[in-house]
Amino acid sequence: MARLTEQPIDTEELLQQVRTPAAGAVVLFLGTVREFTRGEQTVALDYEGFAPMALAEMERIEAEARAKWELKELSVVHRLGHLELGEASVAVAVSSAHRAAAFEAGQFVIDELKVRVPIWKKENWADGRTEWVHP
Repeated sequence: MARLTEQPIDTEELLQQVRTPAAGAVVLFLGTVREFTRGEQTVALDYEGFAPMALAEMERIEAEARAKWELKELSVVHRLGHLELGEASVAVAVSSAHRAAAFEAGQFVIDELKVRVPIWKKENWADGRTEWVHP
């Protein structure tokens, strides 16, 4: 399941979506807004995306992960809009019978998402400057 939201990511809901008695491993990755990037102090991030293309690409990545690893469930959600320090911008939850597949698939999904999904990030720096970051 892939989705975009402007609301805070509900990690408990996400975990419930991937939990199943058939899974011996559940992995949750959260990408969060950090305070410093390349020595610059960040105060917030803004995310924008073209939803139809972003969702389609997220679903392709999910299908690739399911084809490569024996997964029970997989869910990925990305925030859009304004995020403050510490807020989760992206979450990937994966369940599988064993931990190796869950960890590997989770890393694959977040790595591919960062490269392929048309979501753009604007850094809001402490000195008042802003900068759009190419994915």
